[in-house]
This record gives sequence, C-alpha cells and structure tokens, in this order.
Amino acid sequence: MEKNPKTILKNVFGYDEFRPLQQEIIERALAGKDSFVLMPTGGGKSMCFQIPALCFEGITIVVSPLISLMKDQVQALQSNGIQADFFNSSISRQAENEVIGRAKRGEIQLLYLSPEKLISLSNTWLRDLNIKLVAIDEAHCVSMWGHDFRPEYTQLKAFRNSLPEVPFMALTATADKSARTDIEQQLGLKDSKLFISSFDRENLSIEVRGQVPKDKKLKEIALFVKKKKNESGIIYCLSRKNTEEVADYLNEDGHSVAFYHAGMNPEERERVQTAFIHDETKIIVATIAFGMGIDKSNVRWVIHYNLPKNLEGYYQEIGRAGRDGLPSETRLYYNMGDFVLYSQFADGGANSAMQKEKLNRMLQFAEAKSCRRKILLSYFGEHLINDCGNCDVCANPPRHFDGTLLAQKALSGIARMKEKEGIAMLINVLRGSNNAEVHAGGYSQLKTYGVGKDVSFIDWRDYIIQLANQGLIEIMYSEGSALKISPVGWKVLKSEQSIKLTLPIPAEEKTSRKLKVMKMAEEGEVNTDLYEELKKLRSSISKEKNLPAYVIFSDKSLKQMAIDLPVTENQFLGISGVGMNKMEQYGADCMEVIRKFKTVAKPKKIPTILDTFNMYKEGLSPEEIARKRDLQTTTIYSHLSQLYTEGKEVNLEKLVSKAVVDKVRVAFNELEREITLKPIFEKLNEEVSYGEIRMSLTLILKNE
Repeated sequence: MEKNPKTILKNVFGYDEFRPLQQEIIERALAGKDSFVLMPTGGGKSMCFQIPALCFEGITIVVSPLISLMKDQVQALQSNGIQADFFNSSISRQAENEVIGRAKRGEIQLLYLSPEKLISLSNTWLRDLNIKLVAIDEAHCVSMWGHDFRPEYTQLKAFRNSLPEVPFMALTATADKSARTDIEQQLGLKDSKLFISSFDRENLSIEVRGQVPKDKKLKEIALFVKKKKNESGIIYCLSRKNTEEVADYLNEDGHSVAFYHAGMNPEERERVQTAFIHDETKIIVATIAFGMGIDKSNVRWVIHYNLPKNLEGYYQEIGRAGRDGLPSETRLYYNMGDFVLYSQFADGGANSAMQKEKLNRMLQFAEAKSCRRKILLSYFGEHLINDCGNCDVCANPPRHFDGTLLAQKALSGIARMKEKEGIAMLINVLRGSNNAEVHAGGYSQLKTYGVGKDVSFIDWRDYIIQLANQGLIEIMYSEGSALKISPVGWKVLKSEQSIKLTLPIPAEEKTSRKLKVMKMAEEGEVNTDLYEELKKLRSSISKEKNLPAYVIFSDKSLKQMAIDLPVTENQFLGISGVGMNKMEQYGADCMEVIRKFKTVAKPKKIPTILDTFNMYKEGLSPEEIARKRDLQTTTIYSHLSQLYTEGKEVNLEKLVSKAVVDKVRVAFNELEREITLKPIFEKLNEEVSYGEIRMSLTLILKNE
C-alpha cells in the first residue's frame, strides 16, 4: 500500500506544506514517470525523491558524485527514523556485506551510490533489488556543457535502459538550456517533464566589491568575520596558495579557521570537512571543490575571494549559505587579474569559446550597476518585476552624471599611447605619476599627462571599466590587456556623442547602507538566552550521537522554539522541521530547557489563542487560519482542541468525522489509553493524520 506524501512530510520531516513544485514532482514519480528537476541549492530537491522513496514498497537508488554528500544526507535521513544507507569506497568489506544483506532483505528504503559503484554493480546484486525509483543527483555532471563534467555519468544511460519500467529523476541546481537538452539525452530520460522552481533565494544578500587591493581585501574580510563571531562561513579562493594565505591571516587574527584544497591528502581533507560540519571549525577557506556535497544548513555567509568562472558556479556556491531560510550574507571580490587568468585557462581547453562567454557574463554581473538579483535570475530564465532590495546596488542606487569629459580624457590617453598600454599605465599617466615606467615610455611628455590627478586611482579604474562595459573601449587580453578604442569610443572622443557614468560609492557608505538592509531582513522576537541554551543542548546531543548539530535541529527550528516556547508534545510538533522521530528523541530535553526559561522568555509578538478563536468564528478553516497567522496547521488544531476543552463554542465534530473518532477510540483503548500520538498513528496504519488524532482524543476525553 502506497503511503500519503503529505502525511510523510509532516510526520517524518516536520513540515506542514510542500515548497513550490515538490508535490507535483513527487506525484509524477509515484505515477512511474521520468522527471527533470531544476531547483536552486537549498531549494528542496532532496525531498522530491526522498518522500516517494518512503511511499514505495521497495528501494530507491540515489546516484551522487560525492562521498560527503551521501554521508550527510544518510545521517539526516536516519535522524528522522528513515532506513537509509550508502555504498561507496569509504566503507569496509564487512560494512559492504551488511549493506548488501539489508538491501536484499528490503530493510533499506534509500541507497546512495556513486556513479562508478553503480556501473560496476549494475549486473550483480543490484539486479536482485526491488528498485522503484532512481534519482540522479547533480545531474549537470553528465553534460559537456555543464560546469562540472564527470565522464562516468555518461554511462548511466545503460542502467536507465536496463530498468525501462522504473521512473528516473534527474536533479540539478545548475543547467542552462544547452545543458538541459544534453542531460535528458545522455541519461536516456523518457518523456520527462521539466520542473523549474524559482531561483530567487530572498534570504541571501548579495554584495560585490571590485578592484580592492590584496592587503585591504584581507583587512576587510577579517573585519567582516569579526562581526560574525561563532557563525559558520566559507571563503572561496582561486588557488591553493590563496586558501593557505587567507586561512593563516585569519588564524593569526584569532579566528577558528582551516583551509581545504586538492593538494591535501584525503584523510586531512576529510578531517577538515568533518570539523566544519560538526561546528568545531567555524570558517573554511577553500578552492571551489569544497562544499559541493555539504548539506550544512547553518552556513551564515559565503565570500568569494576571487571572481568565479561562471554564474552557474557562483550561484551554486553562494547557495550554500542560508539553506535553513534565515538571513545570510554573500560577498564577491574581483579584479581584472582574475578575469585575465581565467581567460588564459580557457584558451585551448574544451569548449573554450563557451567558457569565455560564460566568463564574460560573470564579469558583466560583477560590474553591473543595476539590481544584481535581477541579472542573476534572468540568466536562469526567471524575471523579477521589482528590484530585490537586498543587494549592494539596491542598497546604494547608482548616481549618474555626465561623464563625457572624463571619458574624453581617458580615451585621449589611450590614443596618445597608441593603444598599446593597459589600465594601470593609463591611470598613472592621467594622474601624473612619477612611476619609472611612465617616464621610460615617454608618456610624461603627453598632453594627457596629469589631466586627471584630481581623481583617485581606484575611481579611475571604476570609470574605465564602465567605459569598457558601455562599449567605448575593448580590453585586448591577447595583447597584454592593452586598451583599444571602439567606433563608439572615437565618436565620444570627437564630441559627436555624450555618455553617462555612475559615481563610485565609498566603501564606508556601502557597508552602513548594507547593514540596514540585513537588519530589515531579520525575523521575530527570539529569547537570545534561551536560544543559546538550546544551542548548547543541541551541541551536547551532537557530540553524544556523533552527528552534525544541524542534523539534530536546524538553527531555524531552534529560533522558532525560542519564540513559541513549546512545552507540550503537541506544541513541540508544531515547530517547523520537527517530526515524530525527533520529537521522541529530543523533545523532552528541549522542553525541559524551555520550561526553565518560560517565566523570563519574551513571548512571541503574535495574537493569542483567542485570535484563532475569533478567526474560527468568522468561518475560516484551520488551514486558512494557519496561513493568515503564519503558523503551523498543527498549532491551530492544538488551539481549537484547547478552546473546546475550555468550553468555547468550537465544533470539533465538524472538523473530524465520527468514523475517525471511533477508529482512534479503538486504537486508544488497545494501547491502554496512553495519550501519545505516534503509537496511535502507527496502529491506524498511518491513515489518520496527527491533527485528526489530536482532536479525536480531545473529543473522547471531554465526552467521557
């Protein structure tokens, strides 16, 4: 018998509502049809195959490219009481045999495999399993057009063809139109339906800082990190050397930090990653390989030390922040040196023209003067009507001025140097620098020498980049980044056309305005003392069970506990992310801590239980009341049951049928009238929801 996805969502994972598209994707899998799921990092992809796996009477195979991803997801599933395991090169022969035995006996609902393992095992014991669904995670790895091509993924088509009646689901967070078509063909999906969810992660603020010298950049990062004490963050660097330099700098400044790159031995990388997952190390400085398999929900910020190679990679990397939905910050540093280096890497490589085009789009994003989220989302085919209000451009709208004269000074300098020099030399000439190279080139004799000494070096660099973006000049990377004047540029130089430029924004103003944006994004009234105590409890449970803290409870769940102050089983189940398994394992300890703080904790600034009663009297359903009050439906059922017990005019009989009440009464009596929900739920074959059980018990006890 197939189980109900909505019931599993609430009772196992602790959520009342599906995210957009999840339910439709799940229903398609249950109907035995192929799907292609394109969702952002942190958008809820895993739930799309995990819930069908729990509905089917059989096993779901999950193909994943990284051991760390398998381990993280399996731990999270097991903490919710789900039979899940992984099979990869990290486990012993004995452990392999145990997994094989359990899989054959039907004791595993989700089995995670690497593509290499899957291919090598496809004609062995895997054939004996009752496979009901196959999910291909990180599906962009199968495409040459993707940013992280893995050749072994291309062999999965043969496995797909060997299971013609089994639905396949391809999932990725990054795939443009070219990659999407290629993925479907490479995996051999049949009549698959494409699901594209919103890529708008509103909780992530976006900031870009360009042309910041190395010393200043390190100081800025150290100051940023200092303000984020005890918060987890990732700093992405272009090179291994950078990761070690930045980590050393922050270590000397007293921060909990480690570096991670491919030059380290596997054991050391594993140690660093595990320490980060368990919150023993707060900051990781890493090359982009890090984090692809990290499911850590409480990463509060991500910094890019260098310009990323493409928008797909950038979006995936910043998406590792704020997966729990709480406000999180992202910052990108870039300079033209990054761009030149990546251009050189692309030369002669696979898909060189495509890689360079993606790099150009990345640079355009970094240098944009309009809402960054609009640009980012439009790249993925999604369009915002209004500016986001949570990026540096929105926080500091550009101020335009007539930049024709400034442009003419720069263009004149380029022309007089015969279009042979780059940005740095041009600025030195315009500012009248006594640099030896300026004199050696004879440039101190030019008419343009010193005509821009009233403009700072950094501001000149900003203006020149704007000229390039507007098509007045071209940077010839193949000629040592020499500047060339375009036909439009010659028109401006000859006063045949005028242009507008934007004023650079001082870093101090940018920071203060930005912090206001983030403050506006913060939520609710959290009792901070209680929140810290709950974090301590979570940490001790984490160490005792050797599980990452966020697997026990997310920061978001703990914050909601510190707002709602649940002290009963029913109230605790109303916390988002709390399913029955977690309530039974950790609920008593958490509620004991909350009771101690109950008298001093700040109450949540929302209407009381009487407001639920007033809305009920207006004729609203429990679901409508929950939506209107932004509460869990379970909480509303609890309110109505309590109101009924207190003698208020609540007609519970209309909310739960007599047939259901009778079923609950029989199960309740057979279980020796123990007032706990899960045993009754299981006794009734999971066919009656927890809300119905709660109201039925209220009716039974009230009318005795």
